[in-house]
Amino acid sequence: MSSEKTLILIKPDGVRRGLVGEVISRVEEKGYSITALRMLHADRALLEKHYAEHNGKPFYEPLLEFMTSGPIVAMIAEGNRVIEGFRSLAGATDPTVAAPGTIRGDLARDQGTKVVQNIVHGSDSPESAAREIAIFFEGK
Repeated sequence: MSSEKTLILIKPDGVRRGLVGEVISRVEEKGYSITALRMLHADRALLEKHYAEHNGKPFYEPLLEFMTSGPIVAMIAEGNRVIEGFRSLAGATDPTVAAPGTIRGDLARDQGTKVVQNIVHGSDSPESAAREIAIFFEGK
């Protein structure tokens, strides 16, 4: 079996609501290994690197504002097909339509804010995972 890595972020809304343990439990219960974990208050420069592909889009500034509004938890999870598996576990980006049983379907809802607050982020491809892991975990 080939193992891959993904970056998972628990966003400020998840940290603020005390859902860090719940998210970690769901990742581990799915059978993935968490190989690195850190809590940080991400600054604008770090988030500009992370969200570079969204620069210039209408939601870019509100997204940066939201992501700097409080601490986040960054983790590396590893396992066979972990990228696809975590994205399925997370659920649809829009929490209103995310399926029950997913992180977003069970724990998030539309807050009516400028940007969707949906608890978690997960890398969408092996290339994105490598780039994002390098941003949050130099040398991993």
